[in-house]
Amino acid sequence: MKNIVALRTLKAHWEKPGREDSEEQLKAWYQEAKQADWQSPNEVKEQYRSASIVGNNRIVFNICGNKYRLVVRVNYEAQWIFIRFVGTHKEYDKIDVTTIWLNRTKKNRKMEAKLIKTEADYNSALARVDELFDSKPGSKDFDEVELLMALVELYEEQHYKIEAPDPIEAIKFRMEQMGMKRVDLAKYLGTRGRVSEILNKQRSLTLAMIKKLHKEFGIPAESLLA
Repeated sequence: MKNIVALRTLKAHWEKPGREDSEEQLKAWYQEAKQADWQSPNEVKEQYRSASIVGNNRIVFNICGNKYRLVVRVNYEAQWIFIRFVGTHKEYDKIDVTTIWLNRTKKNRKMEAKLIKTEADYNSALARVDELFDSKPGSKDFDEVELLMALVELYEEQHYKIEAPDPIEAIKFRMEQMGMKRVDLAKYLGTRGRVSEILNKQRSLTLAMIKKLHKEFGIPAESLLA
């Protein structure tokens, strides 16, 4: 997708004690989502079989199996993603996935177009983006939210930048999302023994393997080369 905002939500999750296991998978999801060109919910389901499409243009992704849930809001026409929530199943069950972060009781004022320098500015910008997120290209509101998205991304690049995941963890994430087993990789990477060596980080990926994994499974080159 062209723009992804609210990266703080991802980092805040994996920095919590006991949730470090989600870091590489969330990084892998982010790299894949950045390069995605989803035009409809059906295209999301093709790439993420266990994803749930819910109301208000929300998508729920399973992270680390069914241990965590990631909720995002998508504007397919504008190619935007707004990260809404990451948490355990227990935490997920306490939210209304279709309205989380959606605040219709308070009208956020149009913001002055300027660089975001503080967390307060950042929070205000995200709230305004949330209000205008579904705006259509060519509308008056779209111009405002498009600029805010760019300003938020610039701030996040400085304060919440997300690095590429470990290459092997990126492969495991894609396998999990596609319902693949190690044996399924053998025809792409060689013997079962070689697959085990690679996934156990006992053998490095070759350039030929990287090209094949990128072509066959859509794993971003940035993730495989990291």
